[in-house]
Amino acid sequence: PIASINFVTAHDGFTMRDLVSYNEKHNEANGEGGNDGENHNRSWNCGVEGPTEDEEVQALRRRQVRNFLTTLMLSQGVPMLLHGDETGRTQFGNNNGYCQDNEISWMSWDLDDAATDRLAFTRELIELRAAHPVFRRRRFFAGRAEHGGESSMGDINWFNPDGGHMSNEDWQAGYARAVLVFLNGSAITWPGDRGETIVDDSFLIAFNASYQDVDFQLPSSEWGECWEVVIDTAEAMTVGEEVEPESVLPLTGRSTVVLKRPAVEASAS
Repeated sequence: PIASINFVTAHDGFTMRDLVSYNEKHNEANGEGGNDGENHNRSWNCGVEGPTEDEEVQALRRRQVRNFLTTLMLSQGVPMLLHGDETGRTQFGNNNGYCQDNEISWMSWDLDDAATDRLAFTRELIELRAAHPVFRRRRFFAGRAEHGGESSMGDINWFNPDGGHMSNEDWQAGYARAVLVFLNGSAITWPGDRGETIVDDSFLIAFNASYQDVDFQLPSSEWGECWEVVIDTAEAMTVGEEVEPESVLPLTGRSTVVLKRPAVEASAS
């Protein structure tokens, strides 16, 4: 995994803030009649092109950025974060700002409340990744496609929102927009720098990419006697809140929730 680089945005293309604020590039300032820059940006403006005073749109954009940051920082492999995405830098829809030595490409250090909050959230994610080797595995998971992405090693397990294990057929369902993954901190097979066994906390990460709210049925106590909320990109749940096994976890549309199980319970599959 450490031989790969993961990124959502790069120096070419939209910044992360612009990725959720523009459907189209706005490169008029480059003087090339809009012929420069990538046309297929895989972006979505959340309903309004560019800046808006609509608080619902702004809230969705903030949540989408938190979803991107969470997915990036908790994925296996080396994360690459575009400078300024941690504070919400914008190029005002310009996706080819190499020729702009002005406000379009400059980094502003005058942070407003939204930028300060985003920076704090990014720091929390980086600290979470740095503290837990389960997010920084040296080897790939042993899961196999024909077993729904799982294996007998139990290093990773995938669940549908109804609590059932995913099958290979489930992965092919084009309508599916929600998934729950278990990362087993007790199934890290490589030793530490001095040959010691590495045991980490375990995590459940629930992804809801649907625009609708989705209720997730948590696994039984076999997977953990108690779970603690670490991250909720919708900010609907309180960090530190405890969640019981087999309880229903409500996820806001287009949001991600991360739950932690302490390593002292290292008896799950």
